[in-house]
Amino acid sequence: MVRVAGLKRRQSTGLSVRSPDGLSPREQLERISVEVRDLASRHATCFTTEVQTALETEGVRLVRWEDLDASEQDRLHTYFREQVFPLLTPLAVDPAHPFPYISGRSLNLAVTVRDPDDGIERFARVKVPNNVPRFVSVTDGGFLPLEDIIAAHLSQLFEGMEVAEQHVFRVTRNADLEVEEDRDEDLLQALERELARRRFGPAVRLEVEETMTERILDLLVRELDVSAADVQRVPGLLDLTALWQIYGIDRPDLKDKPFVPATHPRFAEGETPRSVFATLRDGDVLVHHPYESFSTSVQRFIEQAAADPNVLAIKQTLYRTSGDSPIVDSLIDAAEAGKQVVVLVEVKARFDEQANIAWAKTLERSGCHVVYGLVGLKTHCKVCLVVRQEGSQIRRYAHVGTGNYNPKTARLYEDLGLFTADPAVCADLTDLFNVLTGYSRQTHYRSLMVAPYGIRSGIIRRVEREVSHVKAGRPGLIQIKANSIVDEQIIDALYGLRKPAYASICSFAESARCAPACPGG
Repeated sequence: MVRVAGLKRRQSTGLSVRSPDGLSPREQLERISVEVRDLASRHATCFTTEVQTALETEGVRLVRWEDLDASEQDRLHTYFREQVFPLLTPLAVDPAHPFPYISGRSLNLAVTVRDPDDGIERFARVKVPNNVPRFVSVTDGGFLPLEDIIAAHLSQLFEGMEVAEQHVFRVTRNADLEVEEDRDEDLLQALERELARRRFGPAVRLEVEETMTERILDLLVRELDVSAADVQRVPGLLDLTALWQIYGIDRPDLKDKPFVPATHPRFAEGETPRSVFATLRDGDVLVHHPYESFSTSVQRFIEQAAADPNVLAIKQTLYRTSGDSPIVDSLIDAAEAGKQVVVLVEVKARFDEQANIAWAKTLERSGCHVVYGLVGLKTHCKVCLVVRQEGSQIRRYAHVGTGNYNPKTARLYEDLGLFTADPAVCADLTDLFNVLTGYSRQTHYRSLMVAPYGIRSGIIRRVEREVSHVKAGRPGLIQIKANSIVDEQIIDALYGLRKPAYASICSFAESARCAPACPGG
């Protein structure tokens, strides 16, 4: 949805920028296609021959419609009529009905029906609804895929027609965002606009049942505008993420025992509980998640800071957090209590953009100072700085972590977190927050130089947009300011000439020419 989609966009614009290993976008896509086909085949085979077989020995079966007896089918006729039929909308494809929009990662049935009078076959699409369970429970611990039930009742959707064939397919769409951060004054509004457009991105992959006929596949390939290399024939079920439903059944004997993390000994509350701040005054604490508890370390640190009347300010970065975040709740409580709360919410966190936008607005409404990140870069650091009044002096406490401030993923992913009251570390973090929330030319350009991939990718994407504008007959203009780090390969792609790594590119059109200010002419 992102990397392959980016390569496809680069290939379509004709840019010949090569990867560090010297491969062109076309060569990369060819190699990816071969590798992904192998992975998809191994993935499907692993499920059908190993996982599914092992489940059956434990009495958990995935069944198909033809495996059911007459009484079970009769029961499911009623289920279909009452629970599924009202949700279905068959969409025909003919001169009066254009090929419908297929949403990304949705399950669909490609159906051909035949008119019994003239024998003419017609195509239709039926979307498998995603707001009812994918698997329907049947007798003896069996689960029947919802698409099987729909397929068995297609004649009720196409009254008077003969169902010739039906096959399941799924489309993956380009989910990459193209926010022109240097042109849009409000990053939040720009991102919200792009999120609304993302669901309509071009198709980059088509997954189909292994049994799909060539004529139906050819129609889908043509209408979805994908190439043969983008097609994956999948043996067995499509979209195995739905298996979480089966994992949810009450069979603890088939699951790993829940792991209970330990509280770090320094944060253990004995007969006389100590505050996190008192503990850190005695020395640094290093925690190792998920083996050591997130809730009794990171979460407690922020909750105590929010509730402590001596805490004056809390400064924190948020890259990803949970839907019901106790961290955000604590920050809101701190702001409502009159503390200064500064939060950098990285709204460009991949696939968490919508959630982070919502959190940013919630924090702003509570009185927190919220910033959305740095233009041209993604802020991935996980830091929290607490400023506390202790007698006549100000003391700072900090948490620096490799993970996210997410109590759910902290129980799954391995991360390290350092708690410290070291004045040198806290002074560095103070400088960091000044950069993140304000301006610092020297530090900012240093950060640019240590993140060449992000800068290079951003410029390439801008160049791609300009090339697309020129190809569409619209004027193209690209402005890359002096001191930006520009890869020589990008210059080659623009002009076919070698230029210094530091360059000022001031125009790009069909008759592109370097500006007089460009070093080297």
